[in-house]
Amino acid sequence: MNKHSHITIIGAGLAGLTSAIHLAKAGIFVVLIEKDTYPRHKVCGEYISNEVLPYFSFLDIDIDSLKPVPISKFCISTQKGNSINCNMPLGGFGISRYTLDNYLWEKAKKLGVLLINNQVTDIEYQNNIFTITTSDNQELTSDYVIGAYGKRTQLDKTLKRSFAFQKSPWLAIKAHYKADIASDTVALHNFSGGYCGISMVENNTVNTCYLVSYDSFKKYKNIAIFQKEVLYKNPFLKKFFLNAKPLFEASITIGQINFEKKEPVKNHIFMTGDAAGLIHPLCGNGMAMAIQSAKILSELLISSYDNTSVLNRTDIEKQYHKKWKDTFYKRLYTGRVLQKVLLNENLQYTSYLIANAIPFIVPKIIKQTHGEPLVCL
Repeated sequence: MNKHSHITIIGAGLAGLTSAIHLAKAGIFVVLIEKDTYPRHKVCGEYISNEVLPYFSFLDIDIDSLKPVPISKFCISTQKGNSINCNMPLGGFGISRYTLDNYLWEKAKKLGVLLINNQVTDIEYQNNIFTITTSDNQELTSDYVIGAYGKRTQLDKTLKRSFAFQKSPWLAIKAHYKADIASDTVALHNFSGGYCGISMVENNTVNTCYLVSYDSFKKYKNIAIFQKEVLYKNPFLKKFFLNAKPLFEASITIGQINFEKKEPVKNHIFMTGDAAGLIHPLCGNGMAMAIQSAKILSELLISSYDNTSVLNRTDIEKQYHKKWKDTFYKRLYTGRVLQKVLLNENLQYTSYLIANAIPFIVPKIIKQTHGEPLVCL
């Protein structure tokens, strides 16, 4: 094993794998450390905005080969089943993380990225060099480190990130089904204490992923009872779950989901994807944000590496922090506001009445949580 690399990426989610591919294409030696193996399912809405397509083309990522499902419409319903339907301003596609992440992992491998299955337990920075320690006490050194390890890990506590010491009330539950739904529509159905996203991915499979407050969920013995007692009160969700055939033996869950503000740079580590900031799932654009954060950082690191600029570490950190904030802060703020509205039944119904009276307002709100096509120069 090469004990030193120019760039080490911790975590092989969308941000980590996209960064690895981009940097490797530029001729940079990259080490990527991931604690899990692929393919595997992840808790995720599994919808990506079309804004990523130009960037995927630049990276030679053949997304069409994975048979994604084109999505052009949006449906949102209140707890009582009042619904609004509209066209998506830019559109997107449905693809499972099981398929996409494995494809990106194999592509990174072909490009020469050194892939290591291990868990990082500590990162120290001294004399302009990082020392990375893994769970089996191996040590690697690197000039730069990218944190792309997702929403929340023990590593966040090791790095003394403030949000990691705060309890979060949110739980996410995801499963795949066979069901008869409109394949061109991503739907968001509200229920007491949360909301459920439903959309189709490849192989005529339907993904469901819902976010619920733990206080609401813990009153019930299990997921099946919770769905029957709470989700079924929304007629759209009741119809779906009564007729859908589950494909998983059990739903996948993840707890302690935190939407607090995070630092894009911590202890000189560049954070990308959910490690830098998590948008509320109701906005349906977290996957595109992870991919775009990888693009922003990769371009900065490449410009420094190939001497086309005179950026030092401090310059890169400042520019990344600024570009990340300029690109995503408004989206994250909009997500926080929307969640407060949609989790309040009275505000939710009032919003439905306004949207029903002024139909063009919903696409405008959607645009606030999405970006423009990611053009690469």
